[in-house]
Amino acid sequence: MTHSLLSRRGLIGLALSLAATGAAYAQANTLRIGYQKSASLFVLQKAQGTLEKRLQPLGVGVKWVEFPAGPQLLEGLNVGAVDVGYVGEAPPIFGQAAGAKFAYIGHDPAAPTAEAILVSKDSPIKSVAELKGRKVALNKGSNVHYLLVKLLEKNGLKFSDVQAVYLPPADARAAFESKAVDAWVIWDPFQAAAEKATGARVLADGTALVNNYQYYLGEREYVGKNPKVIQALFDDAVAQGRWLKANLKQAAEIIAPLQGLPVDVVELSLRRYEFDVKPVTDTVIAQQQQIADTFFELKLIPKAIVVREAAWTATR
Repeated sequence: MTHSLLSRRGLIGLALSLAATGAAYAQANTLRIGYQKSASLFVLQKAQGTLEKRLQPLGVGVKWVEFPAGPQLLEGLNVGAVDVGYVGEAPPIFGQAAGAKFAYIGHDPAAPTAEAILVSKDSPIKSVAELKGRKVALNKGSNVHYLLVKLLEKNGLKFSDVQAVYLPPADARAAFESKAVDAWVIWDPFQAAAEKATGARVLADGTALVNNYQYYLGEREYVGKNPKVIQALFDDAVAQGRWLKANLKQAAEIIAPLQGLPVDVVELSLRRYEFDVKPVTDTVIAQQQQIADTFFELKLIPKAIVVREAAWTATR
């Protein structure tokens, strides 16, 4: 009886061990990518299945995990739900300040026209300086928060000179259209959607002022153990990015239904981005540090951070 019970326990333990090993093996042989619907290139890669084909010789599959926004994606990286992700400039700063474990592994070129301050087509406001005392809608702690700070500085104003109204994109769009706010600071494709649907006018964008980089982030241990997988991801991103820019209309037709947007909106948005992943350089890290320092000064993050500590190098 005792012998039988021990045998049964031993078999159960062995089964559980084998199951855990199998799960770990499956995970190691699957690249789990965190993405947002607004990340047009990832949406295209997912739809085309090109990355799956590129990784097939390495015996690696792909699992696409959708997140509603960058902060949630950072949390997914932190808890091990995904291996890599693609976000804008702000989420990694908040993630690092909160102790998230990730590494910057690449970035796309600057896209300063893909974020802007919008005013309604019949607005009397003609310059950023005229925003003094006005209500400006924006997503708190996002890339456009930094854009607004820099544009106000350029025009001799402080952030406190405007009435910031913190709203997520959908609510901000409603407030903008109802004229409950005087201006809206927003990024593509929401920017393009407002321009096309309402005739919204660009008061100022990030040209010659901010970069609006997009970042590839990775779970540090995964990146260190799987350099060939990361290289394949980057090679596919470059190839698909070049195809996209050479075939804007066709790419927009593929992406639009997946983003729930009209084709002309997606096409306008795609024109403002470059898709050509590069290594994260000292210059890029220094520019990201400027944003982090600004957010700390505005008390948006609880402590000062050193962005370089989250930058990937092969020796770390």
